[in-house]
Amino acid sequence: MNAQVQKALEEIRDRFSPKEFVVEPDEQGGARVRFGPVALGPSFVQETTWLAGHLPAQIPYADVYPIFVRGDLARKNGAALTAPITPNHVFMGQQSVQISRRSNGRDPAVETPALKFAKVLAWLNSQ
Repeated sequence: MNAQVQKALEEIRDRFSPKEFVVEPDEQGGARVRFGPVALGPSFVQETTWLAGHLPAQIPYADVYPIFVRGDLARKNGAALTAPITPNHVFMGQQSVQISRRSNGRDPAVETPALKFAKVLAWLNSQ
């Protein structure tokens, strides 16, 4: 992993203080990360989830996209998960749900991977 990716991972750990923090370096200087638990809002059956994504070697200039959460995510009202939330993915060996929230026009000096995870979690909890 390159220094920028290591710095981003440290910031994620500092921001979320997760009990679980799994990192898999890729072969290009980036890494895949899965961490949690983090709280889910009242719309979901589950109270918590993990968050995961790929931090490309081009961080801070590359976006973390998509983000993944637990594979059994379900709405309390029984409504299906629909785009941009799509089930039936596998990430880092875990059954997962993909959250497709691209950050168009992002400022790499402001939107760090930790902030991206926080924004996606806030968006998910607002659904």
